Amino acid sequence: MNIVVLVKQVPDSGAERNLRSDDNTVDRESATNVINEMDEYAIEEALRIQEAHGGEVTVLTMGPERAGESIRKALSMGPDKAVHVVDDALHGSDALATSKVLAAALGTVNPDLILCGAESTDGRVQVMPHMLAERMGIAALTGARKLTVDTNGAGGATLTIERQTEEGYEVVTASTPAVVSVWDTINEPRYPSFKGIMAAKKKPVTTLSLADLGIPAAEVGLAGAYSAVVEHAKRPPRQGGTKVVDEGDGGVKLVEFLASEKFV
Repeated sequence: MNIVVLVKQVPDSGAERNLRSDDNTVDRESATNVINEMDEYAIEEALRIQEAHGGEVTVLTMGPERAGESIRKALSMGPDKAVHVVDDALHGSDALATSKVLAAALGTVNPDLILCGAESTDGRVQVMPHMLAERMGIAALTGARKLTVDTNGAGGATLTIERQTEEGYEVVTASTPAVVSVWDTINEPRYPSFKGIMAAKKKPVTTLSLADLGIPAAEVGLAGAYSAVVEHAKRPPRQGGTKVVDEGDGGVKLVEFLASEKFV
């Protein structure tokens, strides 16, 4: 089975994150960048499927040159190779443009199964699996907490997921090729071993530009975006709370305050 895992490099959610003052996009240069946490669960799921059914696992990333750091980290977990879409014109691309580029890149790999995290910690829009499935004309199984793969003799497979919901889960089934997004409840990602880290340095990484994919620069980046951040400001500092001095009427003052805040 030919499996592709979408991996995104994002600013560490545990550190300070900022927007650039010139174009209101995420300031990735000054940030501490890491693999999007949910994507590590997708990598682990891909490796488990490979161990059970064979095949090859490819990591696909769209991002600047420094995203290569996350590619090597992903490869150290066990995937076989990677594809890195990198082009200066991609800066500022919205979800629509990103899905167009990723769909074109996926077309060069011809995957049976595309795995990704349910959301990215910098965007949190949860739309990429649906957009890719629509562009590629394949099924989208989203929000999986469990994935079962049943292969058939013809080289295809039937995929069944338990889609996590607030009320429990739904069972959804589709045939390959398909896109599956996963939550962090699906497995426990493995830690890269020293052997894996050393092996990752020698694994092949194919670099693709917009020209390689046949996509005009005007259709991506800030120029081709259908949405944009108009302005931004720092979160204001926390204000001091209301202090109630008990002069015999503290209880009354407390109830009045709670009533003003509609707690009582």
